[in-house]
Amino acid sequence: MDVMKKIEEFKLVPVIVLENSEFAIPLGTALLEGGLPIAEVTFRTVAAPDSIKILKNEFPDMLIGAGTVLTVDQVKSAVDVGAQFIVTPGFNPTVVDYCVDNNIVICPGLNSPSFIEWGLERGLSHFKFFPADLSGGTKAIKMLAGPYPMVKFMPTGGINNDTLIEYLKLENVFACGGSWIVKKDLIITKNFEEIKSRIKKALSLINSELK
Repeated sequence: MDVMKKIEEFKLVPVIVLENSEFAIPLGTALLEGGLPIAEVTFRTVAAPDSIKILKNEFPDMLIGAGTVLTVDQVKSAVDVGAQFIVTPGFNPTVVDYCVDNNIVICPGLNSPSFIEWGLERGLSHFKFFPADLSGGTKAIKMLAGPYPMVKFMPTGGINNDTLIEYLKLENVFACGGSWIVKKDLIITKNFEEIKSRIKKALSLINSELK
């Protein structure tokens, strides 16, 4: 499977914080019923590895990634439990090199030309643009298309339904990441119907605006 192409098909990557792995199955159900079979489970909590394992076992057709990965040990932990791709907030050469050397799909975070060139040196072409809103948003990404036409971005940070389409209409954006559709407080309060509703609303927006 070409993971990046699959992500590009979805166009939307929910960034998820799970405080307890018991929420994994109802969340996975909400994602599938909402029409978005992909999840980026962040390593911001100790529940991340177990949550990824549960999601992978219960929903084998779902594309599961690990986000906010900061160390090689976290990469190993994520891959061991079934993560199919790694997303990092910044460009950590040690983490990126480990993934590249071990054929692990990685989408490293960056927001500058220098880091783009570090990635190109390693054979990468897809990057997380973070924090998108604070790093110049669509204007910055559009400018980067000039010197780096071979690069595609997944902007994340500060994006919502009001700005989603503006990002996705850029030729060098392959998907958008964000937590607005899967807010942590909605998970904690078990409001999975609202999560499902937010997913459907975002996907409806994408389908109607990007024909």
